[in-house]
Amino acid sequence: MTSKVKYEKNSRIKNIVLDVLKPYLPPLPEFASFLTELEGIEKVDITLVEIDDKTESLNVTLNGSNINFDALKELMEECGAVIHSVDQVIAEK
Repeated sequence: MTSKVKYEKNSRIKNIVLDVLKPYLPPLPEFASFLTELEGIEKVDITLVEIDDKTESLNVTLNGSNINFDALKELMEECGAVIHSVDQVIAEK
């Protein structure tokens, strides 16, 4: 999978924790790798919280430098994933 999302805004987000719902496909390893394509993301940590026959509920933790939330949201939508909530954000100067 390759992303169409290439733009970057000035952001000071270094760490963000998200509650995400995604379809069963792509599989978690592929989804995690896909997220690392976004500029500024250095580490992706995904925990499967719940699964049913068509979707997975995930806790997604992203670490990096200058994480662009809008670009991240768009990238996830390319995989059919939806951000339910932003549970934690760390921003630094």
